Amino acid sequence: MLSLYIALAVSTVWYTITNPLHSPARLVSRNYSRFPDWETYTYNDYKTLPLVEWNEHHVRAWLESIGIKEEYVKKLCEEEVTGPALRKIDESFLKSMGMRKGQIHIVIMKIRKSNMPPAGNAPPEEREYENGKSCLMNKKRVEAITLSRFRPFGTRDINFKYVKNTVLSPETGVIDLITPCHEYKSFAIAAELDQPRLQAKFASEVIRFGSACMNVRSNGTIHFGVKDRFEGDKDYEHGQIIGVPVSNPDIYVDALDKNIAKCFKTSDQEAARICIHPPVFVEVIEKDTQEQRFVVEVDIEPSSSTVKGKNFPVWLPRFNENSNKTICEKYPVLYQRFKANSEPVKNEEQMEFIQGTHERDVRREVAESSSNEDFLETSQDLGRKLLVLLNDGKNYIDEYLSYILVTNRCRKDNLNSINFLMRMNVFCVFDFDEDSNVSGLHTKYKEHHATNLHFLQNYANESKLSTTEFQKHLGLFNHTSWIFCNGRSDYLGDEKPCDENTWIRTKKKYLKKAISFICDEILPKGSFVVLFLLLSPVEKPMVDTFQEFYTEMNGMDDIVCIAESKENYEKWANLAQASCSIETLEQRSIVGMKLSHIDATIQNKMPSAICPRCLPVSTRGECVLPTLEEEKMFSLEILCTNQCDDIKLDLLSAKEIQEVERTFYQGRKVSWKNFWLADKRSCSEVIERDACREVHKILHDILYENRFRCSVAKLKIFHQPGSGGSTIARQVLWKIRKDLRCAVVKSTYPVATVCQHAVNFREYDENDVKNSLPVLLLVEDFDEDYLDELKNDLMDAVAARRGHSSKPCFILMGCKRSNVPKKLCKASPLDTVAVTHKLSDQEKHLFKTKLENLEKQKDFKLEFIITFVLMSKEFEETYVTEFVEHWKEGIDLSSPVTSLMKYVALLNSYVHGSYISLSHCEAFLGLGAYTEKRAREYDFINNLSEQARLIFIELRENNTYISCVQIIHHLVAKEILHQLSGNQPLSQIAMNLLQEKVLFHHRFGREEFIKFIRNLFIRRDKKSRGDNTDSLFSPFIEHVCKVENCEKAIEVLKTAYECLGKDAFFAQQLARLHYTHEKFEDAEDWAGIAKSLLPNDSFILDTEGQVYRKWFSFTMIEIALKAMKCFRAAQQAAKSEIDNMNNAGYFGEVEVGCRLLKFLSTLEVFPRNAQGEHSELVEYLVTDYIPEEIKKPWGKLHTRLKGLHQNIYNALEWISEDLSYFQTDKSQNIESEAEDKEEQVYNPRKWLKRQSEVYAKFFTSDSLVVKKAGPETQLVKRMNIYKYGGGSVSTILSLMSDLKDERSVNKLEKIISLYPEDPQRANLEDIDLIHYILCHITLACLSPGSSKLLPFQTLRELSNRFFKLRRTTFPASAHFLLSLLYWPDDALDRESNPNKDDILISAVQSMKHLYAVKMKNVAPRKKRIYTHFFLGKGNGLGKIVHRPKIDKLIKGPLHERRMKWLHGDVWKIGEVHSVLKRVTGWTENGTVFARGHVGRIHILPLHFDSVPPGNENVTFYLGFSFSGLVAYDIQVKK
Repeated sequence: MLSLYIALAVSTVWYTITNPLHSPARLVSRNYSRFPDWETYTYNDYKTLPLVEWNEHHVRAWLESIGIKEEYVKKLCEEEVTGPALRKIDESFLKSMGMRKGQIHIVIMKIRKSNMPPAGNAPPEEREYENGKSCLMNKKRVEAITLSRFRPFGTRDINFKYVKNTVLSPETGVIDLITPCHEYKSFAIAAELDQPRLQAKFASEVIRFGSACMNVRSNGTIHFGVKDRFEGDKDYEHGQIIGVPVSNPDIYVDALDKNIAKCFKTSDQEAARICIHPPVFVEVIEKDTQEQRFVVEVDIEPSSSTVKGKNFPVWLPRFNENSNKTICEKYPVLYQRFKANSEPVKNEEQMEFIQGTHERDVRREVAESSSNEDFLETSQDLGRKLLVLLNDGKNYIDEYLSYILVTNRCRKDNLNSINFLMRMNVFCVFDFDEDSNVSGLHTKYKEHHATNLHFLQNYANESKLSTTEFQKHLGLFNHTSWIFCNGRSDYLGDEKPCDENTWIRTKKKYLKKAISFICDEILPKGSFVVLFLLLSPVEKPMVDTFQEFYTEMNGMDDIVCIAESKENYEKWANLAQASCSIETLEQRSIVGMKLSHIDATIQNKMPSAICPRCLPVSTRGECVLPTLEEEKMFSLEILCTNQCDDIKLDLLSAKEIQEVERTFYQGRKVSWKNFWLADKRSCSEVIERDACREVHKILHDILYENRFRCSVAKLKIFHQPGSGGSTIARQVLWKIRKDLRCAVVKSTYPVATVCQHAVNFREYDENDVKNSLPVLLLVEDFDEDYLDELKNDLMDAVAARRGHSSKPCFILMGCKRSNVPKKLCKASPLDTVAVTHKLSDQEKHLFKTKLENLEKQKDFKLEFIITFVLMSKEFEETYVTEFVEHWKEGIDLSSPVTSLMKYVALLNSYVHGSYISLSHCEAFLGLGAYTEKRAREYDFINNLSEQARLIFIELRENNTYISCVQIIHHLVAKEILHQLSGNQPLSQIAMNLLQEKVLFHHRFGREEFIKFIRNLFIRRDKKSRGDNTDSLFSPFIEHVCKVENCEKAIEVLKTAYECLGKDAFFAQQLARLHYTHEKFEDAEDWAGIAKSLLPNDSFILDTEGQVYRKWFSFTMIEIALKAMKCFRAAQQAAKSEIDNMNNAGYFGEVEVGCRLLKFLSTLEVFPRNAQGEHSELVEYLVTDYIPEEIKKPWGKLHTRLKGLHQNIYNALEWISEDLSYFQTDKSQNIESEAEDKEEQVYNPRKWLKRQSEVYAKFFTSDSLVVKKAGPETQLVKRMNIYKYGGGSVSTILSLMSDLKDERSVNKLEKIISLYPEDPQRANLEDIDLIHYILCHITLACLSPGSSKLLPFQTLRELSNRFFKLRRTTFPASAHFLLSLLYWPDDALDRESNPNKDDILISAVQSMKHLYAVKMKNVAPRKKRIYTHFFLGKGNGLGKIVHRPKIDKLIKGPLHERRMKWLHGDVWKIGEVHSVLKRVTGWTENGTVFARGHVGRIHILPLHFDSVPPGNENVTFYLGFSFSGLVAYDIQVKK
């Protein structure tokens, strides 16, 4: 020990002699820990740096270079005078530090000579640089406020990460020897140096710090890439993590290896290598950046067994610029940790330090002994934490809260521990397990729930659908959406799993779109929780999902993480901390709790017990209805016999029960819970009005009096708004639920879907289907057409099943608002009940008693059940008026809340079912966004006036999760609008509403708001909707016209037109409004504007025609020709229609044309000939002949009249081809209905035949034929072909339906013989070639052995013309033939042929295009596709099976056979299975595909509802129709 001291003393003396400027005093005074690297020891680089980049060390070097005394240099350094500060210092500042005048003079003069102007006079480029850097750094300082945790000492966890710009705790000195002290180095400059210089700097700092820790026996960590407090950069926080680039980690490792040998004594090198751990490279992550940086850390661990009895002087390395190599100091230095610095031991203290070695060894041993003791870790109450995170500490899980699950691969042993998910309201799942559908979480979940299978791409909305349309397209509220975020291993389509990098490149963008769509447009904030369930090791894509949710949801308030494995959690958290601090993540995470314990804990807190839902059965028992089966019938809200019995009544407090009752009497719709609580005596009974007993009486008559013999009975409840009609209807269902199967129809779904679900509901789990219990279906706010169509479809379904029950199978109970319910009841008293505001004496007594009971409740306030009070007063006009007069006392008419009440009242008064979303109300009142639901409601209510709180009720949309605001009652809204408006006209209130940009631009719920605004201005009243009249305009516009004037109505409509983006239909309404008030010129202008915006809309074109019809006084001929022109324009427009199929233009032109022909035939100028024919008229119409009497008077009419015959012919041909697309045999169950409907709708073939006869009477005369051609011409041959039925596609196809095949075969053979023997050389016209090929296919179906048939390959070659020419003028029948002939043939197409695939795909796409012209977005139920042929099991022409052949395999009368086609029962017939061939394919997001010759072919499903949602492998029967290839009987492949 003494020898060490002597050596140190000698070396110090020698170093002092040779380096007078670096005496021991100076060495001690200089704080070595302040130097981020060796080069900053001399700070020579200040000469090359701009002044704004100098830190205090550069300033120190400069001051020393100009000869300033050390004491003043030290003071300036301590005051952190940097380059920018140096420019600003003046004499007064230097005097305040105690500097003498001589020294001050030197500093000031040097600053002036060095061209260091004050900051205000700095060069522009320097000021710009400085200001820019300052702004940037200030931003960094603002961001750098998040504290970061240290990497656990002595660990090398590759999952541990630092987040850039977060801050570590300040540097520390010795604490307890075991807890490491910390030292930071930014290393920003050094990290960019070449390898020798970098290694010298790195090794110098590590060895200095390491030897200091080893000498004081304390653990420590030195961090490179973290800002030191002494570096002088005030734009960074002390401890701020910035990271350094590391191109080659070996450089750092080698730097220590080779320098430890140089810097330590030989005897100390082994100990040094043990104590100084190899460098650890901790990745620094930053959101949305690809730059890779690290914090390089070296742990120092001087264990007592290694360092005992030793001290460690070192020769620090430095890079010598002269020799261009690393050298070590000549003399060793003994370092120690002093406070937060590593300093040399002072010369005079070295002996004492060395003598204290033994004492430090003892303290180290004691510290190590203490740290090795096992401490009992206090376990957290994770069970309570879990419940608090999931339900805010309530006694039970909120049943209205939805959950978005994000998860990865689930092991099989965990599948039994995720039962809690089966009972939670899971909205959607982001699943990163590609095998989930085979062996993962989805296999378990789909056993209990129906799901829609999606991929991330499905949420891209590339078709630009509206939010509502896209939501329906995805089926978001039908079933849980299961999103396979990384493909599916079992999927036959193109969506395959990929690696992490590929995922980030190809799928991450879709993830962002999906999350944004759900969070911004579907689920309101506060209505859902995102649950991350980490079941296996986490990868980057799952962390990206967290970061997207964190951004969209503005934090972690509604995000929860559950991880059984701490390792999985730590990897996830370390990556996720780029968005959120580790501490916050830990607060919102459950880590280390067994999944089985989580399962049991959550299930125990469910608001409902596990109670099987039951249905009544015909044997008077009950059957269980599993959730999976119930969800398959998603268009029905099913009412079970034990409805609500799963509710844990003991969890409901008295206050909660009272709230359920109060909200009902406040005006909200009655719930099943209201009836259930009343049955349980937990609250008072729901009042039963007299009408309820009337409905029961009608039901009894339907079921037991044998008066109704139809399979589907119907009863209606018409009620005045607010009279309790819907409560009565649901009350009836509740009371009869154990005797009948009951459900509420969700009428937003198509009739076909509801019908199928209703039939399944009736037959579910019944042994004797014929005697199943009747089903009572409630249809609320029904549309008459919808109810009638549902009734007809259900009757057809029952007929197809040959049910002969003595009772009706279905009872449709329609409940609808009406202002004249008694009038409607008188029209059909046997099956209709009227509910009015008028109360009977008994009802008055019940309401009075109920009100008295409510008043006895604690905290009861009469004003908050005002709807009930008004109802008990029968909504007397005087009472409502008095109520509103009293209500508005003291109201602030100028406040935003009052304006909001006016707007809601305006909508509620004129638009049934209207509301304004809570989100819109908050935006209007300027409340901002809230992420927590309770806080949002609380803040909204607190910002309302007393009057608003009284009349507003908050409702929740049935089909979405949107909370909305309405006024408690329709009549109250009307009276409020009347009294608040005062002298202000309603048109002005509407104008003010239209100017509220906040409401119109608010994104969430915008579609619904715009819909209500549109309805306010353009939706007419209709009796069929329960209104009093069929109005010409919207009730609001008619009110303005009546009470104010038409000018005001026009003005407000013009404003609405502008505010709603120049909507064409508003322009159309303006045109109608103008011509109704005989403002024809303005009407013409607005009709033109509407036409310019939607030039192809048939309804707008019809309005244009109406303008001219009402304006001009034309003759009969002029009117007819003008009408025909408009109808032709409507025909062209119909081809581009999107939302409807308006064929009226063709029928209208034929009807008007035929009437015009009849009118012309009565004129004297066109007399009949001796045979009674109109030869004169025919000659005028089809030749250049013009009678002299009309040559000048008719003027320009001649040209238009001479095109009359061709126009009518074209329209007739179009109608004829149209009949080839669709079924036209609509049922007519009631004669009176048929009489009321137009003939072309219910029997178009009959109409076509009749109109064709009228037309033929004029244009198929013998004289015309003689004039135009001789008997041997092509025309005569074509007419002969027509005679045998070969003149059109429709007539050729109809030959297959002849009861006698032999007769049809003879006709077809005759037709074929009339064509040239070699059709290829004859170069037939396109339409003739189509008919020729179709005759062969038809003949092959009826007589496969006919000698007239051409080979299959020849027919293929003939049809090639339709592909090679690729003309858009080919009719659909040409492409139909290509699809028939080029579908893969097992015999002819054994080898893959891309050319054949091209033909097939082109044909399918062309048919799809032509079909889209007719249908577009019209619901399939409007026009049923007719399939002419099916794919059979043969080859060549033999594989084509015509539909009548299938018909013959179906037993039963015609009506029954048709029903079997309609409802799919035909596919259950064994004979059909033996004839037809099933095709294998797959679905992608609701689209069906099959494999063609090479690629995939799009197949159109007969019913879109039959396609399994999501992505599945399927099989089906293939049909051939004019709309394309059709899939029948689609089944998921097992």
